[in-house]
Amino acid sequence: MQYSIKRRESLFFCAKNPAFSKKIKKFSHFYKLTLYFGNAMMYNSVTLPQNAGIMRKKVLRMKKFFALALAVLMLVGCMVGCGKEAQTIVVGYTIYAPMNYLDESGELIGFDTDLAKAVFENLGYEVVFKEINWDNKYTDLNSNAIDCVWNGFTCNTADDDGVARADKVDFSYNYMENRQVIVTKKDAGIAAAADLNGKIGSAEAGSAGETYAKGFEGVVYKGAVKQTDSLMEVNAGTADFAVLDAQLAKSYCGKGDYANLQIVDALSSDVEYYAIGFKKGSELTANVNAQLDALAKDGTIATLAKKYGVETTAITDFSDQK
Repeated sequence: MQYSIKRRESLFFCAKNPAFSKKIKKFSHFYKLTLYFGNAMMYNSVTLPQNAGIMRKKVLRMKKFFALALAVLMLVGCMVGCGKEAQTIVVGYTIYAPMNYLDESGELIGFDTDLAKAVFENLGYEVVFKEINWDNKYTDLNSNAIDCVWNGFTCNTADDDGVARADKVDFSYNYMENRQVIVTKKDAGIAAAADLNGKIGSAEAGSAGETYAKGFEGVVYKGAVKQTDSLMEVNAGTADFAVLDAQLAKSYCGKGDYANLQIVDALSSDVEYYAIGFKKGSELTANVNAQLDALAKDGTIATLAKKYGVETTAITDFSDQK
């Protein structure tokens, strides 16, 4: 009568799996021993003489030992790799169509939203979007509450304190052109800068629009939490005009509940640029720039721009910014 050690394929599957093997090679001693005996059990029927009782007992003890060792390695491997969560990146945004906004089902979409997903997923991150108060963007960024501001962030301007935004954050490549525009009711009688004297103007606090609104002589400034709040102020008659990013204004004016609102083109600002804002010294800036360049070259940015109606202002060639 003979004694055979049969194949144990299921037990040693992970040890034979290349991806799993890489994760546990640092436990090289147990790894090599386990894989050796695993191979023996999987592919070779180890046959012992019937009268080899001592040897049979040793083999059985060794079998149990390596089975236990492999179980430990499998558990450690899962803790090291299998159960490891993807690293997350937190993107700060405000509701601002067509850049970041909710669709009918409540899902966050938009040009900035989709582009951020494409960039960070390529970099191996899980993207988390966090709605912020725009006036607190620097605080949120510097306190690590968010990793970047990706929300139509005008980079070539200064804040009310006179400090250039580029001195406060590290900016990515410019990826879109924009302007500040004046929005009024169609019957407001505002056509030139002089017509704004004595008028109530609303803009998002801490925005480029706020700086632009305050630049007109005689304006009574009224701050708002969001750009869309400024739009509602004008619509409700509690403000005479609003200063908004052109991208947002075009998405609302003359449509639906805002059919009676218009953009006064003659009062628009000079061209501005959107960029992504990162904490000073962040290594993310260079990594994101590389991805923006790659997504421009493969046509992704152009496709997203067309999808969200910003193809005339989106930048799809970054060669002059390197």
